[in-house]
Amino acid sequence: MGENHFASLPVACYGTVLLLCGIAYFILTATLIAHHGQDSALAIALGKDLKGKGSLLIYAIAIPLSFLNSILACSLYVLVAILWLIPDSRIERTFS
Repeated sequence: MGENHFASLPVACYGTVLLLCGIAYFILTATLIAHHGQDSALAIALGKDLKGKGSLLIYAIAIPLSFLNSILACSLYVLVAILWLIPDSRIERTFS
C-alpha cells in the first residue's frame, strides 16, 4: 500500500485479505466449539466472541470506505489490530 501511496484499490484488496482471515478465524472457532461442545471451557471462554464478530464488521465497513477515504479505512484496520493486541482476560480467567 505504501508504494501506491494508499490508493483505493490496494487498500481495498488488503482489507479483503484481512476480512478473509477473519472469516477463517470465525470458521475455526465455530468448528472447535462444535467439536468440543457448547459447554466446553473454550466455548465458555469465547462467549459471544464480540471481538471476532466486531472485527469482521469493521473490515466489511472499511473495504467500501477505502474507495471514499483510504486513510480512514487504514485507520480502521489499525483499530482492529489494536483491539487484538489488548489481552483477552476471558480465556485466562476460564482456564486458570
